[in-house]
Amino acid sequence: MTLTIVAHITAVAGKADFLRSQLEALIAPTRAEAGCLQYDLHVDTTDPHVFLFFENWETRDLWQDHMNANHIKQFSAATQGAIAAVVLNEMTQVG
Repeated sequence: MTLTIVAHITAVAGKADFLRSQLEALIAPTRAEAGCLQYDLHVDTTDPHVFLFFENWETRDLWQDHMNANHIKQFSAATQGAIAAVVLNEMTQVG
């Protein structure tokens, strides 16, 4: 069953542009990963500090491989102190 991930990421005040550039850098390598069906970044239209990734993965195991990928580890290290909050929802489609 396909796994949908909705990831809400909020930047620390004053770090929105930096965080956006770091999030954008994740798109190409992630889309090239095994099992990635969709990986789309969005920004809130009224608050540039609020981002959302909408993702679809073939399986949860392949998403877990993504979460352990080098580019995700590098992103985590580079953005320490720039992220105020992250909320990840693992979802399955019901209709």
